[in-house]
Amino acid sequence: MHLQYDDALLRKIFTDTRTIALVGASAKPHRDSHRVMIYLQTRGYRVIPVNPRLEGSTLLGEHVYARLGDIPVPVDMVDIFRRSDRVPEVCNDAIAIKARYIWMQMGVVNGEAARHVTDYGMTVVMDRCPMIEMPRLGLDY
Repeated sequence: MHLQYDDALLRKIFTDTRTIALVGASAKPHRDSHRVMIYLQTRGYRVIPVNPRLEGSTLLGEHVYARLGDIPVPVDMVDIFRRSDRVPEVCNDAIAIKARYIWMQMGVVNGEAARHVTDYGMTVVMDRCPMIEMPRLGLDY
């Protein structure tokens, strides 16, 4: 399974992206999803949290939605903090909202789901974290 990504592709994703839906967002400050959300917000991205258990609340200044389909604005990237076996459902929802990029966090890999979304013209990154990749690429602005 392909888990190597060209730096130019990663830079393009970060440059093209303005709005990120963070699936599996947590209100707990010690959780990776919480820290990554803060990191991305401080770099100018709008990060919309998605978590059915937190639906209707506010997290880091953003309204929390239960599902991707509930978000009322266009989403460029879907950042997934879910178990690998839950990724196909998230990817189907990402196709429905016409997201451009799927980003699976560290340890999250699902080749079948990745192949499925690429059939819809989406770009997929698996087993990577923006909070690691951006500084590595010199994009830690």
